[in-house]
Amino acid sequence: MSDTAKKKVFVITGATSGIGRALVNEFSKNSTVFAGYRNPKYEKELSKMENVIPFFIDMEKPYTITGAADLIRAKTDRIDVLINGAGCVIAGPMEHMEISRLRRQFEVNTFSHIELTQNLLPLLEGGRVINISSMASFGIFPFIAPYCASKRALDILFNAMEVEMRGKIKVISIKPGVIATPLWEKSISLNKKALETDEKYSKEMNFLAMNAEKNGTAGLSVEKVVNVIKKAAEIKNPKVSYTIGTDALIAQLASRLPLSIINSIMKLGMKKKFG
Repeated sequence: MSDTAKKKVFVITGATSGIGRALVNEFSKNSTVFAGYRNPKYEKELSKMENVIPFFIDMEKPYTITGAADLIRAKTDRIDVLINGAGCVIAGPMEHMEISRLRRQFEVNTFSHIELTQNLLPLLEGGRVINISSMASFGIFPFIAPYCASKRALDILFNAMEVEMRGKIKVISIKPGVIATPLWEKSISLNKKALETDEKYSKEMNFLAMNAEKNGTAGLSVEKVVNVIKKAAEIKNPKVSYTIGTDALIAQLASRLPLSIINSIMKLGMKKKFG
């Protein structure tokens, strides 16, 4: 309890790579950071960092979510900022999408974050919840519709939580465009079967895999996203939502068009690319 009494307290999920790890590095300079990991190999590495308290959490296993919340509550009586950063990408055509994969997408990207937040609410009153959403929440991107829907649901459900709680917590959505993180490499591995075995959509799946590989290095730098999150965590009156990157701004503007026009543009683009 004494370790966290004088410093701001952050809780970060998805803390072992990409944006999450960069946030741990940034906030642990002056604050206490509870850093969530799924792979046990990261526990030792995180525990060696100053001001960092690692905790195990698997977003697909509810009992680890309640266990993580119990550990955090035992070590601090308040949380200034909760950053829900863990996530994955489920890809493939909706025509052949296995419902179990669809459930997995929502479990990791949406339901788990709600459950963790609910468990930590007694410590969060007056604090902030920052969700790592995506430009995908602005619309429907072909063949990653589960990802888009999970991020949109994340935004809607957490926004409702803030309204219903009458401002006792501040919810902030971070919507970056394509970011150069290990998420893309992981997504190829996670969707390997769908990418390699769907004969009807083989052209589209090959493009999806190549595009994911490219995004791993060609996307927005993690530092730019971290800077925005740092601002949202620290300024007195943060915005409800932050859109980061030119591609994300375009997606935001396009989302204001009638759905029929958006669909026509998508279909035309697919016809030109895939025939």
